[in-house]
Amino acid sequence: MAKGMHKVGVMDDDAYDKITMRHLGKAELATAKPVTPKEIRAMREKANLSQAVFAHYLNLTVGYVSQLERGAKRPSGPALVLLDVIRRKGIEAIL
Repeated sequence: MAKGMHKVGVMDDDAYDKITMRHLGKAELATAKPVTPKEIRAMREKANLSQAVFAHYLNLTVGYVSQLERGAKRPSGPALVLLDVIRRKGIEAIL
């Protein structure tokens, strides 16, 4: 549809060239691997951060970070993605 809209002039070059899902096709989207409570605590301690500061950097509550470290909750969504980035690249990747 976008190709047709571009061809008849309804869609300009900038809009047509924008990277969208049509460019990705059916390629599998990257998913974050699960992070264990032990890994979360190790990441925080390696960065020499308190739970409060770690929570602030991740835009989470201190209680939630505590629950993650104890295994009472498992990270999901944006928190999981940020933790995965920190695990792979270090805390500096989000600062």
